[in-house]
Amino acid sequence: MGPHPAVAAIRLAVRRTLTDLAAEAGSTFTAPAPVREPRERPAGAPLVGAAVGTTLIGNAARHPSGLPRTPAAPGSPLVLVAVSGGADSMALAIAAAFEAPKIGLRVGAVTVDHGLQPGSADRAAQVAERLRSLGLDPVEAIPVRVGRTGGPEAAARDARYAALDEAAERHGAIAVLLGHTRDDQAETVLLGLARGSGARSLAGMPAQKGRYRRPLLELDRAATLQACSAQAIPVWDDPHNCDPAYTRSRVRHEVLPVLEKHLGGGVVEALARTARLFRDDADALDQWAALAERDLRTGEGALDAVKLAELPSAVRRRVLRRAALRAGCPAGDLFARHLEAVDLLVTGWRGQGPLHLPGGVEATRRCGTLVFRRQGA
Repeated sequence: MGPHPAVAAIRLAVRRTLTDLAAEAGSTFTAPAPVREPRERPAGAPLVGAAVGTTLIGNAARHPSGLPRTPAAPGSPLVLVAVSGGADSMALAIAAAFEAPKIGLRVGAVTVDHGLQPGSADRAAQVAERLRSLGLDPVEAIPVRVGRTGGPEAAARDARYAALDEAAERHGAIAVLLGHTRDDQAETVLLGLARGSGARSLAGMPAQKGRYRRPLLELDRAATLQACSAQAIPVWDDPHNCDPAYTRSRVRHEVLPVLEKHLGGGVVEALARTARLFRDDADALDQWAALAERDLRTGEGALDAVKLAELPSAVRRRVLRRAALRAGCPAGDLFARHLEAVDLLVTGWRGQGPLHLPGGVEATRRCGTLVFRRQGA
């Protein structure tokens, strides 16, 4: 009997990502002999508790997790999985642990303790122990300090990614896998729409950016829940995911259900498809802007304002953003309103004075040239 359909779909998605990573890393590996699939939980059987780490799946005599005992060589490339303990990341971790050894990759995990709830350290330790019992190695539970910049959600995200980046560097990981699903993508598109942040925001989360990979973006959240249930993987539901104090939680539990009710089913899939289309457009415009910026540059931080005005606005504002970032503007603090103001120095020039941008950057027009420089430089 083959695996549950949700399990098979997640494994396939993860296998594709890992195969690409192995090819990029130049990993060579001879596949082991086929092994029997891990035994799945009978319908209606309860999930195993976190304390029973040696019987999470299958037969403990084969492997504590029921996964095939075919580890990659110690020097093989390492992939880390970011795991919160929820269904999405646990389904991703178990699939990665099942697939990675077949193509010569090692797989470990990092769970981040944001310290925002009572008992979070103990919970992170339990998640880490569960992952070790599933065969992942190395596994770390990393505490972080969440700041206040950008609001609670943004601050927690920044702290989390900083911890993941540090762990990846320390372990020499070639990639970090994230468990975002199609539902997360739909929520991201709606949030971008509400903020009026432009096409790049509506493009949602990329499947690949730097060291990060999101193998499950084409699968919905229900698939990860089904996969964990079928494999008797206990999961933890973060109370913040249901807390209306958080914007994403309100989108998930209030906005999307209303859209589904009044517009019919398929809203999540349609929003995810919209993200893909916007991403293609945004990527093309970014490439055009990169070429334009190179051609219009007249010196350090200086652009030809006359030729810049001839560009389509979508390209021109991307050029302005690139120039502002190059001068030292923090990406997270540079918003559309800033670029609109700078754009007026190009298209609505009436002798305006310099504009002060985030990060202490100044934009000034003089003698037909738009100059970006850090104040005091």
